[in-house]
Amino acid sequence: MLEADRGGTLVFFDLDGFKAYNDAFGHGAGDALLKRFGKALLQAGGTHGSAYRLGGDEFCLLLREPAGPGHPAVRAAVAALSDRGEHFAIRPSRGLVVLGREARTTREALQLADQRMYADKRSHRGSTRHQVGDVLLSVLAARAPELSRHTIEVGELAAATGRGLGLVGDELDLVRRAGDLHDIGKVAIPDAIVDKAGPLDPGEWELMRTHAAIGERILNAAPALRPVARLVRSSHERWDGGGYPDGLAGEAIPLGARIVAVCDAYEAMTSARVYRAVVTPADALAELERCAGTQFDPSVVAAFADAVAAAAQAAAAAQRMVSSEKSYAEGRGNPAPRAA
Repeated sequence: MLEADRGGTLVFFDLDGFKAYNDAFGHGAGDALLKRFGKALLQAGGTHGSAYRLGGDEFCLLLREPAGPGHPAVRAAVAALSDRGEHFAIRPSRGLVVLGREARTTREALQLADQRMYADKRSHRGSTRHQVGDVLLSVLAARAPELSRHTIEVGELAAATGRGLGLVGDELDLVRRAGDLHDIGKVAIPDAIVDKAGPLDPGEWELMRTHAAIGERILNAAPALRPVARLVRSSHERWDGGGYPDGLAGEAIPLGARIVAVCDAYEAMTSARVYRAVVTPADALAELERCAGTQFDPSVVAAFADAVAAAAQAAAAAQRMVSSEKSYAEGRGNPAPRAA
């Protein structure tokens, strides 16, 4: 638990433009750049705190004092993770959370930092896709608050799984947005069916199965969302071809849609529903693994399981960092910054 008087600051960073750099100059050059950035970030933290590389092109800064975007260490970190050349430009998106004041638990701090980092990324792009998508999410929240919460959770899980499968940049952004909007078509389905406590009858089930295609039509109305619409349409297909609306099978199903399908199932199983008891995370993972190769893409299920495990490890590591920084603040020691 983060105590209210901790007063430290957690900052997440994700590199914009790194995929293009990797594609242009090769993975060897990309790895060398990440190592250089890590060393520069460690120096940027200086005496203010500790720097960490979380994996891929994601970094973290944990400061000992409350900080805003203008704090010298935050400005130095942005500069440390930025570079520009004749054929490339890299800069970080960031998500900043003051511990104790804005988040009282490790989970809250990690989620809020991640959300703010992606909000910052969207603001850099000035994307019409995100502006229109955010409007649709607001409509969904007003129409069905619980369904809106579910879709946002699916979006976060889809982004984590996509990163594990090597998606970056715009590809990763599309998957996250498809997770956010995969149920937008349910605004056209009567509440009596969406919220029914018992099993759906054949006619109700037939109507419910139209929501993926309806969602595609809604999203296609905005040209910027058409790549997302394709993923939403296919998000209820099955690996064995038994899904809907098109009966696609295997790799004919877009990868982003396969990712959303796994994340949607897990979030649905682990959330309270009027028609089903909550399933524990361990049991939900076991069910996904049981259905790998039939309902779900086995490689996506494996990546999802790795992402869930990595999130648990990150939460534990963050808790250890908080405990270490708390010891420093209370005068019981000054832990040396770890290498980024």
